[in-house]
Amino acid sequence: MSASRRSPLQPLAHRIRIRRPWRLAAEATALVVAAAVAFPLYWMVLSAFKPAGEIQSTEARPWTLAPSLDSFRRVFEQHEFGRYFLNSLVVAGTVVIASALIAFLAATAVTRFRFRFRTTLLVMFLVAQMVPIEALTIPLFFLMRDFGQLNTLGALILPHIAFSLPFAIWMLRGFVRAVPEALEEAAYIDGASRTRFLWQVLFPLVFPGLVATSVFSFISTWNDFLFAKSFIISDTSQSTLPMALLVFFKPDENDWGGIMAASTVMTIPVLVFFVLVQRRLVSGLGGAVKD
Repeated sequence: MSASRRSPLQPLAHRIRIRRPWRLAAEATALVVAAAVAFPLYWMVLSAFKPAGEIQSTEARPWTLAPSLDSFRRVFEQHEFGRYFLNSLVVAGTVVIASALIAFLAATAVTRFRFRFRTTLLVMFLVAQMVPIEALTIPLFFLMRDFGQLNTLGALILPHIAFSLPFAIWMLRGFVRAVPEALEEAAYIDGASRTRFLWQVLFPLVFPGLVATSVFSFISTWNDFLFAKSFIISDTSQSTLPMALLVFFKPDENDWGGIMAASTVMTIPVLVFFVLVQRRLVSGLGGAVKD
C-alpha cells in the first residue's frame, strides 16, 4: 500500500531534480547579465564620488575610501545648470504628453476605421522607424530654419514627437485591437457617444501601452544630444541638460569627475520616472477586458 502511494510521486521528484540544475544555471546567467549591465552605472556613480586624485590614478579601484562631493559641487555651480535642467523637463514632458495623445488617436483610427490608403499609412509608419536620425538631421535643420524655430525649444520638441509617433502608434495598435468590439457595441447601446467611449472606456484600457510608449519617448528625448547640438546654435539659454556635459570637456584635460557627476544627475529623473510608471508597465488587459 505504501509503495503504491509513493510511486506517483517518484517521477515528479525525478523531474524536479532534473530541472533544478537548468533553473540554477538560468538564474546564474541572469545574475551575470544583470551585473554586466549595472556595472557601468556603478562605475559612473563611483567616479562621481571619487576625489580627483583617485580618478586620475593609473590604478583603477572599484571602491573609494574617501568619498567626496566636489564633483557634484562643480556641476551645480555651473552657469545656468538649473536652466538646462528645466529645459530638459519641459521638452521631455511635452514630447511624452503630445506623442501619447496623438499616438492614441492615430492607433484608434487605423485599428477601428476602414479608409483608403490605410495599409499604406501603416507601412509608412514602419518605414519611418528604419530611417536613421542622423540622415535626417540636416534636412530638419533647414526645415527648422525656414520655420524660424532654431534656438528655441520647439526645434527639439517637434522632431522628437515625429520620431516617437511611429513606434507609439504601432505599439498602441495592438492594445486597441485587443479591446473587443463587443465592448464598444455595448457602450453604444447604453447610450455612450463615440467620444465618451474613446476617453472613458478605451483610454483606460490601453493606458498600459501609453505608459510603455511614454518611457521610450522620455528616455530618447531626455538623453538627446544630436538635436540639441544641431538646432541650438547661439542661444545657450535654450539648451538642454546633455549640453551641460560639454562644459567639462576641456582641450587640455577633461574633468571626468564633473562628467560622471553630471551624468549621475541626468540619470536620476529617468529612474524616478521609471519607478513611478513601472507598475503600469506590467499591467495587462486580460483582467480588465472580458468578452
